[in-house]
Amino acid sequence: MRKHRPVGFKTKEVESLKHTLSVLVENNPGVLSRISGLFSRRGFNIDSLAVGVTEDKNVSRMTIVVDGDNYTIEQLTKQLNKLIDVIKVTDISKDSVIRELALIKVNASLSTRNEILQIVYIFRAKVIDISKSTMTIEITGNSQKITALEELLQPFGIKEMVRTGAIGLERGQKVIKYTINDEEE
Repeated sequence: MRKHRPVGFKTKEVESLKHTLSVLVENNPGVLSRISGLFSRRGFNIDSLAVGVTEDKNVSRMTIVVDGDNYTIEQLTKQLNKLIDVIKVTDISKDSVIRELALIKVNASLSTRNEILQIVYIFRAKVIDISKSTMTIEITGNSQKITALEELLQPFGIKEMVRTGAIGLERGQKVIKYTINDEEE
């Protein structure tokens, strides 16, 4: 006997997606610890974290990639906004330019160098160091591009690799406006 749903019946499905949060913080000691502690206490895994100063030396931008449904990310954003030193939290997942940088050191014998160079060229990456037996490659792009290059280089033998984590800005003229004491968009 086949089971079926009544016409018009909908199940509530919660879609979990990767979200990229841009968190502007006062450039003070301990801020990173407080923010990572909040994620830890709430049971969230940070997929990617990049931190750097902004155009204002007193403000740093944290770009955090985390997995969660829209409701959960909204709650997390509210919790982040309550922390001391957090100026503004913006989910930039939708309309933004997001990039990573990776350095990949790969085995490169004389017999495999040309093939590796062809792959590097296709991905618009750069060879930034070379030795008798290795090449170090620099690539920038979205996460999928970097992962694709990594997978193509695996057969040659990746000796070392490091990825920066995602950084991003909203597209076009839109900017995240703020003042230290008065948050505004």
